[in-house]
Amino acid sequence: MGSIFGSMFRIATWGESHGGGVGVVIDGCPPGLPLTAEEIQAELDRRRPGQSEITTPRKESDTVEILSGVHEGFTLGTPIALNVRNKDARPEAYSEMREKFRPSHADFTYERKFGRRMAEGGGRSSARETIGRVAAGAVARKILRLSEGVRIVAFIDRIQDIAMPPSETAPDAEAVEATPVRCPHPATAAAMIERIKEVRAKGDSVGGSIRCHITGLPAGWGAPVFDRLEADLAKAMLSLPATKGFEVGSGFHGTFLPGSEHNDAFENRQGRVRTMTNRSGGVQGGISNGEELYFSVAFKPTATILQRQATVDKEGNATELMGRGRHDPCVLPRAVPIVEAMAALVLLDHAMRHHAQCRTFSFEGSDGGGDEP
Repeated sequence: MGSIFGSMFRIATWGESHGGGVGVVIDGCPPGLPLTAEEIQAELDRRRPGQSEITTPRKESDTVEILSGVHEGFTLGTPIALNVRNKDARPEAYSEMREKFRPSHADFTYERKFGRRMAEGGGRSSARETIGRVAAGAVARKILRLSEGVRIVAFIDRIQDIAMPPSETAPDAEAVEATPVRCPHPATAAAMIERIKEVRAKGDSVGGSIRCHITGLPAGWGAPVFDRLEADLAKAMLSLPATKGFEVGSGFHGTFLPGSEHNDAFENRQGRVRTMTNRSGGVQGGISNGEELYFSVAFKPTATILQRQATVDKEGNATELMGRGRHDPCVLPRAVPIVEAMAALVLLDHAMRHHAQCRTFSFEGSDGGGDEP
């Protein structure tokens, strides 16, 4: 319960932060897709710990194993099982957390709901669970690129109060990956890196926001009412650890504008219905309109800080807890590929649902009464 995501392209992630490993089972991948472990590994390498001086020093190669669903380099159409073994787990570092609740972590809520919890690294609530999402997202992303021409690029646009200049267009993926902080604006990226180093030296942490741009979407993906495209994207993004906000298109800023300024006027551009502006963010009525889809996700400061904090133990007694372990002073640089992966999973699921229900049947001449006997 709670570990399965998707409707037609479904994934189930499994594993704990300091257990034997983590992974994912993908159900609904079509047969005949050329797929190698190296392609999945490329995305996992962007998410793995220890990749720069501003991330956690935990040393994990996050090497993926394809256990099923792929034969001779092609998907079979059967469930794909992907496994990543934990190599640098240190459960002994969490002995104090067995009795004390870490501030702003899931320790208390997991204990209250299940009556037990895995104190080592938060177990299932750890961001290490997202390995399965990124691995599955690599598969979804390839299908979207090959079959639909969809391109997904996420990047950090703000760390604390340091924000890059607004841009109307999506940056190149190469520009995003050019710095360890994954901000495509070099001057802003340098300032962000210094800020992360400063708070890390104090044993503290910072948050910020990630922006994602999606191009190549056709009009028509999404469904009315409860299965709106932006609603499923919001659920996907807010299911990620440390997320606290989501907005699509003009978002909260759009609430300051009158309708006469906010509305996206339609025009015929080169034989296609287009919008002159894109404050809707590529979605209207829960359905993609063919324009670029863009959204932002807010991430809180990392909950684990290397400072003494007030808390209570399992008996409710007041106590203190000193932060320990190997944690990111800012989760955002490693969260960029996770945001992209979740976007790919949502979009592929909606693509499959669209093709199963799109307007491909002709009922011209029918009176609606069915065939004559």
